Amino acid sequence: MPDVITVRVQTDSDSFQDVVVKIQKPTYNKPFLGGFRNVSTGEEFHNAGSQTKPKKRPDKGIQLFCKETQTVVEKNKPQQTRNTTSTQMTKIGLYVSNMTDKLITPGKYFTAEEYHKRRLEAVIVLQKYFRRWHAINLVQNLKEKKRFRLALEAQEELRKKREKEDKLRREYEKKLNPKTKEDFELLYHDLELWMQEETERINRTLTGAERKAALCALLEEETQLIACIEMHKLDANVENQQKAILHLLEFYKLFLKCAQPRRWKAYDGKITEMDTQNSLRGKELLEIYHSISTKDIPKDERTSVLLTLRCTVKEHECELTQEIVALIDREVDLMSREVKECNLEGLRKRICTLFLQYIKIPEYNPGIAGLLKVPQDPLKLYKKVYFCHSCEKYLAPTEFPIPANSRTIGRCRSCYQLDNEARKRESYLKYRLILEDLRKSEVDYQDDSKIAFLVQLPDLQYLIENIWNCQSALSACSDLYDLVMVRWDKQHEWSPWNTILLTKEEADAHLKLCNLQKTYEAPFIYRIEQKHIRAKNYFTQIPVMSSFLHRSNNQANAN
Repeated sequence: MPDVITVRVQTDSDSFQDVVVKIQKPTYNKPFLGGFRNVSTGEEFHNAGSQTKPKKRPDKGIQLFCKETQTVVEKNKPQQTRNTTSTQMTKIGLYVSNMTDKLITPGKYFTAEEYHKRRLEAVIVLQKYFRRWHAINLVQNLKEKKRFRLALEAQEELRKKREKEDKLRREYEKKLNPKTKEDFELLYHDLELWMQEETERINRTLTGAERKAALCALLEEETQLIACIEMHKLDANVENQQKAILHLLEFYKLFLKCAQPRRWKAYDGKITEMDTQNSLRGKELLEIYHSISTKDIPKDERTSVLLTLRCTVKEHECELTQEIVALIDREVDLMSREVKECNLEGLRKRICTLFLQYIKIPEYNPGIAGLLKVPQDPLKLYKKVYFCHSCEKYLAPTEFPIPANSRTIGRCRSCYQLDNEARKRESYLKYRLILEDLRKSEVDYQDDSKIAFLVQLPDLQYLIENIWNCQSALSACSDLYDLVMVRWDKQHEWSPWNTILLTKEEADAHLKLCNLQKTYEAPFIYRIEQKHIRAKNYFTQIPVMSSFLHRSNNQANAN
């Protein structure tokens, strides 16, 4: 069949028209619709429904042909037939065995209500057993939690008890073997408490001449105790001098550091070292110090080392070098007289000590300048030196305890300590611990808190004793070892008018609170605010504190 054919169509009785018809070949095989075959000729004729393309069905949006609809699911279900069947029984002429027959008796009939009632009772029984099992597990868990909590509480109580015992033991050891200024403060404080108790007892029980004699005996006993304490102080000073000597030997490590060459890492990872003029000088002095510190060497070598040291220090003329040269000459003279080595140990130690002092001078050892805390220019010290009118000495600013409400420099620490030992005999150890804990906690906030670092020990002592009465605001615990000062409102920095005195456990719980108004009762908040007002009235007299107070008031008004 060609693609195009021409068909002549008769348009009128005597006229025809040729029409070009395009043949569209089907793209699919037409279905076989039946047909017939001529018997005589053998030709086959097929039935045709249409020669045009079938009409396409509209898309309904539903998948009509799928695996589920084209797959048959078979299910076998027995059913009782409707056909009537017969049963054969024994009769005359027919015997049917009854050996396999069963006797069936009908049971008790129950209605649907009774059936559902039985099911409900069975469900209730199951619920009882389940609830019993669940209650047993719940009680076991509660018991386990209780046991764990009691164990934690017992462990915490034991830890607190041990800490308290350790503190008391350390305090007792400090009083028994005092070595530092704080230890002697505790001793004098206990002496003052004992004196007050004894004086009160004498005034309460004795009168007249007996009272005066008892007071004189008490005064004599106090004098003996003070003399004993001073003897302990002398022994402690001897030990402290030994520690100072050890501290001087620690300087030897710095000396080793200044003698090392400069090191840096290159781009390829290799370490490059460079000896500078200062490091070479440090190495030279280090070798000399090693030589003069070495023991049990022959006399010839010792003499050679001393001559080398003499030539080295001779380069700089001063009182120190002259003393070193004189000691060297003395040792050489004694060695020439065959003096024993044990008799020369003190002289040799003195030479080593003076040579270390020589090494400390940056003019003679420039490499040590960057390792010393004292500035090289003495004029810088003159600007930061203050005069103590009590002991009449010029001291550094660190030697003057300046309270927050002070307007002048006042007396130095040694004079304050001497006056405290003679008059008040107060111990600031517990207040010092509270202040250290406060400053550590403020550093952890990292919000640029400043007031906690301006408050001094006398200010904190006044705050704790006069405003908070040396007891916790919640539990009234009066043991200062267990008390800490924390922020009342943790959103603002610590200040005397934003603080509360609590135990350590109460402070941990207080800092976890988000809303103070909902947690605490109104009378308690009112008492805390009254204490804050008293603190404001006291600290507003301090010029530095007043600026912080105005700033906090502005923030409160803004909020």
